[in-house]
Amino acid sequence: MKSQLDAGFSGKMREFITDFGWPRLIIFIFVVVLFLAAPFVGVRVDNSLKDVIVRFGQNGVMVLAMVPMMQAGAGLNFGLPVGIIAGLLGSTLAMQFRLAGALGFIAAVGFSLPFAVVFGIFYGILLNKVKGEEMTIAMYVGFSIVTFMAIMWLILPYNNPTMVWGYTGEGLRTTITLDGYWSRVLNNFLVIRIGPNFEFPTGSILFFAFMAFLMWLFMRSKTGTALTAVGSNADFARAGGVSINRMRVTSVVVSTIYGAIGILVYQQSFGFVQLYNAPLYMAFPAVAAILLGGASVNKAGILNVVVGTFLFQSILAMTPSVINSILRTDMSEVIRILISNGMIIYALTRRTKVSK
Repeated sequence: MKSQLDAGFSGKMREFITDFGWPRLIIFIFVVVLFLAAPFVGVRVDNSLKDVIVRFGQNGVMVLAMVPMMQAGAGLNFGLPVGIIAGLLGSTLAMQFRLAGALGFIAAVGFSLPFAVVFGIFYGILLNKVKGEEMTIAMYVGFSIVTFMAIMWLILPYNNPTMVWGYTGEGLRTTITLDGYWSRVLNNFLVIRIGPNFEFPTGSILFFAFMAFLMWLFMRSKTGTALTAVGSNADFARAGGVSINRMRVTSVVVSTIYGAIGILVYQQSFGFVQLYNAPLYMAFPAVAAILLGGASVNKAGILNVVVGTFLFQSILAMTPSVINSILRTDMSEVIRILISNGMIIYALTRRTKVSK
């Protein structure tokens, strides 16, 4: 009897490890070890935990933006900068009109949406013409729109003194502070402070939960179900009367909208608007996070977003602090680059089926 129970337990453990994946299990254990080791090397656990939670709220919506395109079989959204640019246009317009606080943030979202929809439609139509090469073309599209907007930020007729270069009065600054606008408007909403070092950014976590709930509702709607069917079996979906191209464009539009809103959430937490080349590589952390959470190129869900974002941001927050304390040197940026790129390389080299 005991041997049967042991065999059953061992079988379930093997099944769990297979489903979860050895690399993710190792990373999870590594994160736990980092938190356990932190007090022994002089790293405050409360500060580190706060940093991880803040990073989660800051980046979570951009990771959610990956879900629709992956479910529709359009691959990983390396063109996330398309949505980010829409969000930057929305935020700079709201600042141009000197809108501040919660109203400013809501206005930035409102201004961003039309740009995101239009950009997403054209972006989706383009991806429909390059089926099978979506991720490569998406990266080119993302890089191209960032480069194009690097010129436009200089010539668009903004004139708010807090935004433009002081010595010419023209062209937007590379980095614009959100102080006096909507800096930390979500993070400070219903914030919970425990002691002098720990605070829980309730507002940003609630906003992420709200956006995740909307994504959950969308993916279970008639459109979301059709979209998933396209990603699972395009021929079967076509036989059922589903327009493959339309569903793919819809997935790109939703992903672009989430990218636009995601950068606004990121900005309010970071406290600055960063323009020009700043959005160039912002898709990569989102890609790494969702793949780390167990998603494949053709299948992703809310749980993958939550697990992946938490693990990825835990590693980025904890590893540099612990290693720097042990070595007594600053290698933070090098470590972050190695970890981020390493996770992407691991995930993209997994054997996955890509829909044509």
